[in-house]
Amino acid sequence: MKKRLVRQDAIKQLIRQRTIRTQRDLVAGLEDLGFNCTQATVSRDINEMNLRKLPEGVYILPEDLLLQRLVSDLVSEVTVAQNLVVIKTAPGSAQGVAAALESAGEPKVIGLVAGDDTILVVAADNNQAEAFETAVNKLRLH
Repeated sequence: MKKRLVRQDAIKQLIRQRTIRTQRDLVAGLEDLGFNCTQATVSRDINEMNLRKLPEGVYILPEDLLLQRLVSDLVSEVTVAQNLVVIKTAPGSAQGVAAALESAGEPKVIGLVAGDDTILVVAADNNQAEAFETAVNKLRLH
């Protein structure tokens, strides 16, 4: 049971950090993280976790589906400046997008401040800022 939960946490990490289109991609990603499992095991995990595929053929976590729709519809630009990330949104939508990003919690940030069409994200360091930018752009481009 514990091994399954650890593997499923790793699957969440892979889905959020990489573009996973097939079960084979997921098996390969898990192997990169030190897991040795079959495609049948991954298939069971996909069903248990209720993973969904976007129309573009990319797996997404069910809890990230609404966030993906918000970001893809409302975010127009994401820029990193050291440990800061500036997100430009459609007018009037920054606060809603910021709330959704903050509740997602991946990757961790210190805080977000939203105006009308701009969100300022403060990350702990440059690497966290870049990881946050990558995560938002992944949601934006799918």
